[in-house]
Amino acid sequence: MNVSLLDGWFPWTVQLAAGAAVLVAVGWRDRRWRLRRAPVALGAAVAVTALAGVLAVTVGGITDPLPLALWLWLGAAVLALAVLAAGWRTARWWRRALAPLAALLAVVAAANALNASTGYFPTLDDAIGELSGAPLPQQVTLDQLGSLTGKTSTGRIVQVDIPDTASGFTHRQELVYLPPAWFRSKTRPKLPVLEMIGGEFAAPDNWVRAGNAVQTADAYAAQHGGYAPVLVFTDATGGFKVDTECVDGPAGQAEEHLVKDIPPYVEKTFGTATDPRKWGVVGWSMGGTCAVDLAVEHPQVFTHFEDISGDIGPNTGDKQQTIDKLYGGDASAWAAHDPLTVLAHHAKYRGVSGWFESGDQEGAHIEQGKQLAAAARKDGIKCQQTVEPGKHVWQFAATAFANALPWLSQQLALPGPHVGKPAADPADLQGAQGGAAAPAA
Repeated sequence: MNVSLLDGWFPWTVQLAAGAAVLVAVGWRDRRWRLRRAPVALGAAVAVTALAGVLAVTVGGITDPLPLALWLWLGAAVLALAVLAAGWRTARWWRRALAPLAALLAVVAAANALNASTGYFPTLDDAIGELSGAPLPQQVTLDQLGSLTGKTSTGRIVQVDIPDTASGFTHRQELVYLPPAWFRSKTRPKLPVLEMIGGEFAAPDNWVRAGNAVQTADAYAAQHGGYAPVLVFTDATGGFKVDTECVDGPAGQAEEHLVKDIPPYVEKTFGTATDPRKWGVVGWSMGGTCAVDLAVEHPQVFTHFEDISGDIGPNTGDKQQTIDKLYGGDASAWAAHDPLTVLAHHAKYRGVSGWFESGDQEGAHIEQGKQLAAAARKDGIKCQQTVEPGKHVWQFAATAFANALPWLSQQLALPGPHVGKPAADPADLQGAQGGAAAPAA
């Protein structure tokens, strides 16, 4: 099942099959069909697809642009069904049977066009595993951990039910990655921790299936005596369609969960480090926005962060839309969670560091990262923006995390046989070297 959904033969086969099926379902037929019924079916398909686009924004709350291929294939699916209805009486039996199949293939092509634009499911196996809730590779239960000691070349993933004692935030099961060094003896090492946050439409295992985080951590551990940070794959939204931006608001107390529920549980359950200098947060897209926000608001919990393709601040549209939807109309809550505003009014930070990374095809994120990095640097945070080849997909997030992990490990003072050659100081890395901070709103 390790078939790529992003490129190669499978996506093209689905698209060719869908296109051929739709064309045959429409057919040439007779003059009346070509001049009257087929144009009506086409017009109906265009209208329904346009209505779906409007509803996606007005009802679904989707503000990010969706790929054109998604709408083209959805239109093709609607066209196949419209043709079935318009030509039912005169169509042969095989056209009647083909039209639903054509619609189904077009829907699959549309779904994969959306998937390709985000990289959520790199392979067919990832998609089936996610949708069926299948266990992840290297996954064990909490009960099995006690019996797992000795040398191992790979870490393990544990699914956990973290109590919402402090937050009351209803969330899904989360995951914890424990590197090989954690299993070397019954006296567990006090390892540093990174909370990992995904995008807006996300599940806790996205960083594992799409973001390649476990393979990246295992590869790093293999070169450093089995040592790597503990990774906590968090649920920052509580549901796939929920957008919390990691703040407390009408959608739930997501911020409280990330700050007050997770650290005590992880420290107690897995014996990790408790010093905030050994805690960090990493995020992509919405998660990147969260990473900056959590670090500048809660340096007593998170001292280091990596923002991969995040926004300038938590948002669900423009400023007023964000205040209304995300904060229930509370403008002061917006100001308390706007990183530029927080940085402008916060005392100088000590020991806080951050890594901003964007793809060279993400112009807006590059500029926003430049503003945040400049403002953070001005307030004492050691940080740097880097730009690498890539676009706004999970595969870029995977690469960005791999790029930053040696630096993060150094900042977290990862124990063990040392991390080899020290990671470069952020000031020496490729990327923007300044930029004026945007004025606080």
